[in-house]
Amino acid sequence: MIPGPGAGALILALHRATHATLHELASQLAHLGLTSSELNVLGCMADGRSRSVGELAADTATRPTTLTSVLDRLAHKGLVVRELDPADRRSFLISLTARGSEVAAAVRRAIGQLERSALAAVSDADLAGFQAVTRALTEAHL
Repeated sequence: MIPGPGAGALILALHRATHATLHELASQLAHLGLTSSELNVLGCMADGRSRSVGELAADTATRPTTLTSVLDRLAHKGLVVRELDPADRRSFLISLTARGSEVAAAVRRAIGQLERSALAAVSDADLAGFQAVTRALTEAHL
């Protein structure tokens, strides 16, 4: 249930939806033994593209300092590697390992299934409105 009208009702509803989504993904992917932050990183990296820490922080909406500990755990689990960026030897690129690619694909499939299920009864107009709201909230706080 969405809170009644008033200051913050939309934010509280988004917060509740985020937690419900994370709970469902954690349940579906419990066998992987990953945290929601790790699932977020792998879901974003499922396209197979290497990224700098800064790019990945932006893609996952995670502070770089927080992302570093997530990447440490993923590297320890053998799912990602850090390699020097050949274009800037002061920076690293984060890439999926072969095993990381498999796990990331499973994460992306679960995310896609959850999204399709949730949006089955949502009109295109309602979806466009939701996307406009989330974009406005994101851009207002960059």
